[in-house]
Amino acid sequence: MNLNDPGKYDDLCTGVREVAKAEGTVLIILNGEKGSGFSVQGTFEVLHQLPEVLEAVAEQIRASMNGGING
Repeated sequence: MNLNDPGKYDDLCTGVREVAKAEGTVLIILNGEKGSGFSVQGTFEVLHQLPEVLEAVAEQIRASMNGGING
């Protein structure tokens, strides 16, 4: 995997990033028209933070599925 190579959803990821005026975007598509995939865009600083952010998101999803705060 090379984060510098455009993926099948890179154009959509670019559009979202530009509309949001964001420094970075992570787009995950499940069972989309082109199948499942993801696209990641951002500055080096944003990409450097990405693993920690994704781990926090995963924890929040698990907590929600297990009857967490809003369960």
